[in-house]
Amino acid sequence: MDLKWSLDELYTSFESEDFINDMKKLDSSIKKINDWSEINLNTKDNAIQKIEGYINIQIELNTLFEKLMSFAELTSSVDAKNEKALMIIDKLQTKITELTKPTVKFQRWLNSIENLDKIISSSNILKEHEFYLKEIYNKAKYLLSDEEEILIAKMSNTGSNAWTKLQNILTSTLLVDININGQEKQLPLPIVRNMAYDKDPKIRKTAYEAELKSYKKIEESSAACLNGIKGEVLTVCEMKGYNSPLDMTLIDSRMDRETLNAMLSAIKESLPTFRKYYKRKAELLGYNNGLPFYELFAPMGEIDMNFTYDEAKDYIVKNFRSFSEKLAEFANNAFENRWIDAKPREGKRGGAFCANLHPIKQSRILSNFTGSFSDVITLAHELGHGYHGDCLKDESILNSDYPMPLAETASIFCETIVKNAALKEATSKEAFWILEQSISDAGQVIVDIYSRFLFESNLFEKRKDHALSVRELKELMLDAQKEAYGDGLDENYLHPYMWICKPHYYEAAYNFYNFPYAFGLLFAIGLYAEYLKKGKAFIEEYDRLLAATGKNNAVDVAKLMGIDIRSVDFWRSSLKLIEKDIEKFIELSNSNTN
Repeated sequence: MDLKWSLDELYTSFESEDFINDMKKLDSSIKKINDWSEINLNTKDNAIQKIEGYINIQIELNTLFEKLMSFAELTSSVDAKNEKALMIIDKLQTKITELTKPTVKFQRWLNSIENLDKIISSSNILKEHEFYLKEIYNKAKYLLSDEEEILIAKMSNTGSNAWTKLQNILTSTLLVDININGQEKQLPLPIVRNMAYDKDPKIRKTAYEAELKSYKKIEESSAACLNGIKGEVLTVCEMKGYNSPLDMTLIDSRMDRETLNAMLSAIKESLPTFRKYYKRKAELLGYNNGLPFYELFAPMGEIDMNFTYDEAKDYIVKNFRSFSEKLAEFANNAFENRWIDAKPREGKRGGAFCANLHPIKQSRILSNFTGSFSDVITLAHELGHGYHGDCLKDESILNSDYPMPLAETASIFCETIVKNAALKEATSKEAFWILEQSISDAGQVIVDIYSRFLFESNLFEKRKDHALSVRELKELMLDAQKEAYGDGLDENYLHPYMWICKPHYYEAAYNFYNFPYAFGLLFAIGLYAEYLKKGKAFIEEYDRLLAATGKNNAVDVAKLMGIDIRSVDFWRSSLKLIEKDIEKFIELSNSNTN
C-alpha cells in the first residue's frame, strides 16, 4: 500500500494543462463577478434573478478556488520548502482579495432588500441557499467601507497570512538535536513529539527535554508571528464593531455565548475528576507530585498494542463496520485509493488533518503514523472528518462549509466507535490499557483544550496593550496549564512552549480553535448515547444531521436529535460518561499496574 497520498485527482502538477487552464478560468471568473456586480447591484429591480446570478457565479468561483488552493496547500503540507507551492498559495491569496469589492457590494445590496423572505420562497435555488443568504444578510452590520474592506483583505497577505506561512516553515523544518541510546541525532519535530508515546520512560523524558530545548531556535520568530497575527485580529475586530475576537469566533461558529458558557461551566465542574486520573497515573508510574508533562501519554499496562499501517487499516474498517457499511466502505476507499499521507518525514508538517475536497467529492488525510494505538485513533478521527465531507458531497458547495464546533462531531464520533468496539472485546488488562488511552485523549480535549482557551483569552487581553515577549508567552501558558490541570500535573514539569507547536494559534481566520474540540467530543458522546438507545434507526438520522451542518446554526443542528446544547445538563451528562470511565480506570488500576 502506498503511504503517500495522490493529488492527481486534483492536478498532476503545477505545470499541467488542467492547472494552468483553471488558473486562467479563475481570473475570468473573478473579472466576471466584478463586472456583474458593477452592472447589477445598483438597483433593487429583478432581485430574484440577481441573487440567483450571484449564487451561480459564487458556486463556480468557490469550486475553482478550492481545487486550486487545495492542491497548493496539500503539496506544501508534505513539502514545506516547495517554492512553487508557496508561490501559488501567495498568488491565490492575492487573487482572492479581488473578490472583496463584489462580495461587500452584494452584502450591502442584499441587506437593503426589504422582502427577502418572500424573494427566497419564490425560487428553488434561493430556498436551497436560504441559510447562506441570511447569514450574509445578518453579517452586513459588521461591514466597513468598500475601501477599508479591500485594504484589510490586501494587507492580510503581507500581514497575518505571511506570519502564518513563516510559522509553518519554522515548525515544519525545525530539526531537534537529541541523543537516543548514545547516538546524537537530528530529527524532525513531529517524530520527537511522537516519542511521548514510547514505552521507555527515559526516551519520553529525553524527547521532552530535547523538544523544549529546540524551541529556543525559533522562539523569538514564533513570538513575532503570534504577536503579528493576534494584533491584526484585534485591530480588525475593533474596526468592524465586534465586542471581542471571541464574539467574532462565536458568530462565525454559528454558536452563542449561552451554549459556550453552559459547556465551560460543566467542564470546570469536571476538572477535579480528571485530576484524580492524572494523580493516579502518576502514582502508577512512581511519581509523588502529580504527573510530569512528559508522562501525559505514557503507555500503561502490559498490553503492547502496536500496529502496522495495514493492521491499523483493517482494525478501523472492521470497527467502523460495526456502526455502518457506508462508513466502513468510505474508510476502506480512502485507504485503498491513496487519500492518506501516512508517515512522518522531513519537511512534512506535524499533527494530522483532513481536507475535504468538495469539487472532486473526495478527501485527503495527513497523518504522522508511527504505529501507536493513539495513531490509530487519530486516523479514525480524520476519517470521521472525511466521512462528514462525504455526507455533504451532494450539497451545494456553498452549503458545505460547516462551522468549527460542528467540525469535530463526526471525527470524535468515529473515535468513540473504535474505542468502544475495542473495549467490548477486551480482556481486563486490555480494557485497562484502552480505557487509559481513551481518558488520556479525553483529557487532552477537555483539560488541555480548556488550558488553551484560557491562554488565548489572556493572550488577546494582554495583546491589546503590547506585543508579548517570549517570557510573557511562556508564563501565560504555564499559568493556563496550572489552572486547568491543577495538582494533577507536577508544576515543575509543564510545557511552556505549547503556543509554538499548536498551529491553530497562527490562523487569523480561526481564533479560539480550542473549545470546538471540547464541543465536538461532548456532542459526539451525547450522539453516541442516542445511538445506543435507537440502534440502527439512528444511522440515517446521523447522516442527515451531518448533511445539515453547512446550512444551520449549532443549536438547530442539535435540535434535529432532540438535544438542547444551551443546557448545562446536556454537557454534564456527556462528561459523566467520561467520569465513569475514570472511576473504572482507577478501579482496574488496582489489579493492572505497570
